[in-house]
Amino acid sequence: MESISRISDLLESARELTLDAAQAARSTRITTRSLPTAQLKKLLDSRNDREILEGLRRVIAMMYRQQRTLPFFSSVVKNVASPNIEIKKLVYIYLIHHAEQEPDLALLSINTIQKSLSDTNPQVRALALRTMSGIRVPVISQIVSLAIKKGAGDMSPHVRKAAALAIPKCYRLEPNTLPQLLDYLAALLGDKQYFVAGAAVSAFMEICPERIDLIHKHYRGLVKKIVDMDEWSQLAVLRMMTLYARKCFPRRTRSATSKDVATDLQDFYGERGAQGPAETEGEQQFIVLDPDLVLLLNGIKPLLQSRNSGVVIAVARCYAEIGTPEYTKAAIGPLVALLRGAQDIEQVALYNIVSVCLAHPAPFVKYASHFLVRATDTAPVWELKLEVLTLIFPHSPPQTKSLILNELEHFSRGTNKALVREAVRAIGRCAQGDPATAPRCMRLLLGQITSLDGTLAAESLTVIRHLIQLDPEAHMGTVVRLAKNLDSATDPQARATIIWLVGEFSGLNGEDNIAADVLRILLKDFANESEVAKRQIVLLAAKVYLHHINREAEKQAQSEPTPKDDDENPAPPGFTPSLRHIV
Repeated sequence: MESISRISDLLESARELTLDAAQAARSTRITTRSLPTAQLKKLLDSRNDREILEGLRRVIAMMYRQQRTLPFFSSVVKNVASPNIEIKKLVYIYLIHHAEQEPDLALLSINTIQKSLSDTNPQVRALALRTMSGIRVPVISQIVSLAIKKGAGDMSPHVRKAAALAIPKCYRLEPNTLPQLLDYLAALLGDKQYFVAGAAVSAFMEICPERIDLIHKHYRGLVKKIVDMDEWSQLAVLRMMTLYARKCFPRRTRSATSKDVATDLQDFYGERGAQGPAETEGEQQFIVLDPDLVLLLNGIKPLLQSRNSGVVIAVARCYAEIGTPEYTKAAIGPLVALLRGAQDIEQVALYNIVSVCLAHPAPFVKYASHFLVRATDTAPVWELKLEVLTLIFPHSPPQTKSLILNELEHFSRGTNKALVREAVRAIGRCAQGDPATAPRCMRLLLGQITSLDGTLAAESLTVIRHLIQLDPEAHMGTVVRLAKNLDSATDPQARATIIWLVGEFSGLNGEDNIAADVLRILLKDFANESEVAKRQIVLLAAKVYLHHINREAEKQAQSEPTPKDDDENPAPPGFTPSLRHIV
């Protein structure tokens, strides 16, 4: 008899396992078909856990398909007391989703959830705490606060982490609970478990980022735990540490002679560093870092090898804001490596590369080939790449400069008007950054002014104008060449720019200036000119006329006799006759 009963038990267990496996295998197909409301309620009211799970899965599927599931509220919530943890999870999901719509019925389940806070299973306690903090009903704010207090002192670190994550939810539910929450948060920040401390820092950055006094005694512990935290906690800690360091570790410098520095530096064996006679003269400014700041900068260096691109970028920003150039250089390689990722990651990495490159462009020179524009690059990406190329151009060797200019010349002759415009502007910035390459850049730009594309011609002339204004005396021949191209320049803005440049140089070389001849030619077809060109022609006429009057006045002043010493009204010292006095 015993053997028969034993076989029967085994067969029943096998049947249960088979039914569970079959249910798991076909659950994805079954839950896609909706059942009648009465049949669903029958499943939810059943005493069989398997049928209840089936009904809950169907209700949750309907809920996420935006179907009406509120009529099942009472049938679902009454299963909150079930000892089956799978049923509890589904009921909690449903309860959080609908609690705001049925606050009175949701409050009926609070007592049951509170009892789960004392369950022997830490997973159930953490789940109950997350659910209670997720029910957005302001009446239970004090109950949630007490639950957080209980969870903050729990023996299980998973429950303490749930308590830390519940603090911002409770604060959003009722801001008046902040004093109580700060006490719980202060205890959780010093937790020995790294994932609890990371969750506490995330809560700290959300509810009270200005209360840095809570961080003082936990600072070194958090720095040591940051390497073991998850990526989201690492991002929160890096953001918090950057704010903390900027307020508590002000940047200090000290003056010292090279001799003093060499005396302070010792090698590994304690021997004093060698110094030459030339090194003992003159003072230099040296950055003095606080030991706790050095602890932070060294502690986050392993995060540069993180698989999460956000963490790498956060470390680079931290080094750029509170570190020294040596630390920033260590982050440049990992930053450039992010350019091999997806386009959204590449774009964010380029934004941060530009911000670092503005202060430290030289270390990026060896990575110049990584910033060459590809045909698949989106507009924001190639704009940032061109910006980086122009920033590193003055610090590059001749071969790299030639490579950059060849790239810019190639794209300035393309079909993408936006890329052509940015490439022309980049050529101008390169010429301004390195005067030695200005002649080549000027030749590239002058080759574009006869382009049939009016936008390209106008943009090239705008850049040429800026370059000419840097050294007007050396570009008189360039202005003459531009004036000769007035007949081929059809774009109104391009013609207006050339006429303006001719007017700016109309006072040089006296009577030999070409401005009067250019004005005479333009006046013949004045009626057919564009509005913007007409205004510049009128302005050119005024400039030519004024320069002519000034030259005539100078000639008249030179031909007049010099006044004698015994004149009754001698001219005061430093007096220069103006046009009004001469007339």
